[in-house]
Amino acid sequence: MSTPHAMGPGPARHRADGPPRARAAAGAPAGTARDGGRDRCLDLLRALALVRVVVFHIFGWSWLTVLFPSMGVMFALAGSLMARSLGQRGGVRVVRGRLRRLLPPMWLFALLVVPLLFATGWHPVRDGGTAGLLSLLNWLVPLGAPPYPDPAGHPWGPLDASWADQAAGPLWYIRAYLWFVLASPLLLRLFRRAPWAGVALPLALCALCTTGLVTIPGESGEAVTDFATYGACWVLGFAHHDGLLRRVPRYVTVSLASFAMAAGIWWASGHLTSEGWNLDEIPLAQALWSLGFVAILLLYSPSWRALPGRLARLDPWVTLANNRAVTVYLWHNLLIMLTDPLIDQAWRIPGTDRFGGVLDASYPVLTLVLVWPMLAVVIVLSGWAEDLAARRRPRLWPSGARGTPAVPGPR
Repeated sequence: MSTPHAMGPGPARHRADGPPRARAAAGAPAGTARDGGRDRCLDLLRALALVRVVVFHIFGWSWLTVLFPSMGVMFALAGSLMARSLGQRGGVRVVRGRLRRLLPPMWLFALLVVPLLFATGWHPVRDGGTAGLLSLLNWLVPLGAPPYPDPAGHPWGPLDASWADQAAGPLWYIRAYLWFVLASPLLLRLFRRAPWAGVALPLALCALCTTGLVTIPGESGEAVTDFATYGACWVLGFAHHDGLLRRVPRYVTVSLASFAMAAGIWWASGHLTSEGWNLDEIPLAQALWSLGFVAILLLYSPSWRALPGRLARLDPWVTLANNRAVTVYLWHNLLIMLTDPLIDQAWRIPGTDRFGGVLDASYPVLTLVLVWPMLAVVIVLSGWAEDLAARRRPRLWPSGARGTPAVPGPR
């Protein structure tokens, strides 16, 4: 699976600039980011979205997809940055630069995962012939879904045969981001000529695909659905960059956003899956709710050149998350699975059999505690690929000095 719900809700082991009035209210002594510098409020939102993704894939709380639709937020922020880059440089240069930043970290991830897939009995050529061989190219440039066996041929070490599906789960996002990057020069041109159409067309496509009026089979259908689900958020990032949200009367934006969110909840209520209110499983509800949520979020978000007040304490972590966003997103699901055999060692401690029920109940909490140091190790060992991809000097722990602007990954 390669759609947003591919990583599945629940523990992975069981199966990835505000308006002038707001700026004045922010009161950041370092000033705002409207002059072309990094907007640290957007960097903070991106870091929060990334943390929410990790927490969701550990606990599987479906209400998190309603409380904070991380993927919509990340695609909107990426769209805003894309519009900024396209305004400063030519479209070909920008697209090439974005692809260069995106693909090398994925290649490093594939360098571990693909050989393990072969070692555990995967035979894509035997199973799929020439098509199976050609599909391997998606591990280099994921225009389609990178292939993998589900279940894997046999378990890998202490992990069960679902490990391949969990490891490859985050790759749907890489594919969707790649599609948005390639389409952005055309999408931005369309948006600036007809802003409302630019936002409405992805929603219309999502409605056509998810209501059954148009059926696109297989991985192509999943890719189009992903693109349509989050396309409006990506285009909303254009609107944020161009200042359209500030020019439209605030009550109009809030009213339309509230209507979209209400429509999303109404649609979800009639199309709940076995996972309840997990909007990742209900594309049209996700598209509508994310669009409204992100519109209000961007409308009221301040613009900071530096994190103000007590938030300044988070600056190194926000910088690190932005500099290693692709690494964290690619690896977190596999690492969540790898916490299982570590936690299982607790049962080897004499006397713990009396607390078996407590240990079972504490699995998600222990996973949350363990996954962050494991991610830290992966950042040190493989995060440098993001620096090389961005043509920067490799750094082991790029948290930066306080106030130093972050250079984000493809969020």
